Amino acid sequence: MHVLVTGAAGFIGYHLARRLLDRGDRVTGVDSLNDYYEVSLKRARLARLAGEAGFSFRHHDIADRAAMEATFAAGRFDCVVNLAAQAGVRHSLVDPHAYVDANVTGFLHVLEGVRRHGGHLVYASSSSVYGGSTRLPFREDDPVDHPVSLYAATKRANELMAHSYAHLFGVPCTGLRFFTVYGPWGRPDMALFLFTRGILAGEPIPVFNEGHMVRDFTYVDDIVEGVVRVVDRPAEPDPGWTSQAPSAATSRAPWRLYNIGNNQRVELLAYIRAIEAALGREARLELLPMQAGDVPATEADTTRLAQAVGFRPATPVEEGVRRFVDWYCDYYGVAR
Repeated sequence: MHVLVTGAAGFIGYHLARRLLDRGDRVTGVDSLNDYYEVSLKRARLARLAGEAGFSFRHHDIADRAAMEATFAAGRFDCVVNLAAQAGVRHSLVDPHAYVDANVTGFLHVLEGVRRHGGHLVYASSSSVYGGSTRLPFREDDPVDHPVSLYAATKRANELMAHSYAHLFGVPCTGLRFFTVYGPWGRPDMALFLFTRGILAGEPIPVFNEGHMVRDFTYVDDIVEGVVRVVDRPAEPDPGWTSQAPSAATSRAPWRLYNIGNNQRVELLAYIRAIEAALGREARLELLPMQAGDVPATEADTTRLAQAVGFRPATPVEEGVRRFVDWYCDYYGVAR
């Protein structure tokens, strides 16, 4: 297969590109290499991909319409995996325009490329679309009409935009709601990275909602396994779908939604204890109130994913955290 991976220098994009290359696919990567977090980390990921046979790279933003049109015209892609986005719930309170540019306008350019040139579109949505819901675990049929951040609203917009293209133009579209992804080569703005860095520096680490947070932490290799299996299974119309009792996760159009999570509730304080164990050091906690746009708990129901592709994420948090800490200490040359 020839796969276009947007956000290829990002955390998940890098791991996915490596996996696709390892199995013999050709990969064209797109990334803007923006400075939302340290560009050197993005360049280091990209450098590891650049030496692989079958990999090519185009340096531009998906919000650049002309550049995206040129990328689609230059290569016929069997599948497009859109992982490029302005990430981060909290940053959306500071720079909302970046989220509309990348996550809405950029996503439209991806949809147009697939419509005009063909292929299966797989795209990253987010557990954040469940918004203020407190009914756990989250299921794809749950109402998602009350986002609590602009980031969540843009990800829900992606799901709706994709459905319209699937309905109008027959574009097969599969949306994946990722749940708190972590692991080696992760993003420096996320909790595992921040906590590890703070503990090693002997600094207090910020713990929001005074630690009363629950997350469905999902190891990156499990995310990638789910994505690859979905890549190989283009969305098809659901013959059982009815407008009298419409499913929110399927359609008469070739469109699907799946949760990808570890299907486990992990308390934030337990996550911190796993980091302490991997580092052999004790954390100093700075207990803070809940931040605007955040939610107290997430947990994925992954039944639909398992039924569709025969896979459920299952890496224990303790193992995944240990692998991240090993990578972090090696990459930054830090002694524990």
